[in-house]
Amino acid sequence: MSENLLGILDSMGRERGIDREILIEAVEAAILSASKKAFKSMPEARVSIDRTTGKIGVFSSKKVVDRVTHPSEEIGLTEVRQINPDLKMGDECEVEVTPRDFGRIAAQTARQVIIQKIREAERDNIYREYEEKQGEITTGAVERFEHGDVIIDLGNTEALLPQRERCPGENFRQGDRITAYILEVRKASRGPQIILSRTHPGLVRKLFELEVPEIHQGAVEIKSVAREPGERSKVAVSTSMENVDSVGTCVGVRGTRIKSIMRELRGERIDIVRWDEDPVTFITNALSPAKIMDIKINSAERQSDILVSDEQLSLAIGKKGQNVRLAAKLTGWRINIRGQSEAQVEKEKTVLSLTKLPGVGRGLAEALSQAGFHDLKQLAGAEIKKLTEAPGIGKKKAEKIIVAAKEILK
Repeated sequence: MSENLLGILDSMGRERGIDREILIEAVEAAILSASKKAFKSMPEARVSIDRTTGKIGVFSSKKVVDRVTHPSEEIGLTEVRQINPDLKMGDECEVEVTPRDFGRIAAQTARQVIIQKIREAERDNIYREYEEKQGEITTGAVERFEHGDVIIDLGNTEALLPQRERCPGENFRQGDRITAYILEVRKASRGPQIILSRTHPGLVRKLFELEVPEIHQGAVEIKSVAREPGERSKVAVSTSMENVDSVGTCVGVRGTRIKSIMRELRGERIDIVRWDEDPVTFITNALSPAKIMDIKINSAERQSDILVSDEQLSLAIGKKGQNVRLAAKLTGWRINIRGQSEAQVEKEKTVLSLTKLPGVGRGLAEALSQAGFHDLKQLAGAEIKKLTEAPGIGKKKAEKIIVAAKEILK
């Protein structure tokens, strides 16, 4: 075993990508552990493998004494001088104490530990490999199903695609090849546990990076992704290069690029939106394909009020509110949408309520409404300076309106 041990360790290390020294140290520790009975009288014993010859030896530290009374713990001065003449009384001397039948025990243990350590090292290598890939995408084949979850064969290990991370209505068969987002990598006793996701917005982002070289090169940037898995996604893109069309680049010639991504997502619809630093333009683009008539924004509250024609209302809101929901997620703004008829009815109600104020006719009520004052409560708490910004209202008139509004509210 001694002659072949280093060769075996070297070979295994090369094949499995494990450091030779790690294997040698593991074999030493395992042999020591397996031989505890033999070393009961030598608590400080250690096992050492010669890095050149592969010879396995047992060494124990003994105290140098004039007269030996405990042979397992002490060594005579006369004997020590043959080993190391520089040692003196009271010093510690390490001597070889390898038992006669030690070779058989060492050989069996070495074989076992090599197999065990290789498995552990492989698990560690896989863990490190996929930990670095967390947040990336990977491709594998469906291997089996367990309690609604899907086990994916990644080649060198298995991964788990939980039911909660699958898109609604998405079904797989054994052998299907799928691409998924590496959501999490955990250490476990049986090896790394790799959790995949098909619902994460990162999957859409990474598929675009894979399919569109300009994104990888930095010519086009994905600013944000909003997704309702299995149904629809919106992706905001931009570019700093004048000769690059960020939307057209992502769509591809005759839609080849976007179609490839949609196929991977099993038909999920994807809207490519042109990002803009101006929130009005960005929100308008995000609500595409709906056409909007007017937009007012409140930057402090990140809220926008959108006016669309009655014909465009259902398109702007989308099926079950999907379009406006995704647009809000994509832009990070709260979006309120009203149709033209609804807005007209609300405006009429506002104007009529404001005409209850003394000295406020329809024309002045419309001016107040246009200035953003839609009810008596707003007027009662308004600042005079802000109120005078409305057409036809001076300082005295503003004071009277505020007082009147407060009186009515009382």
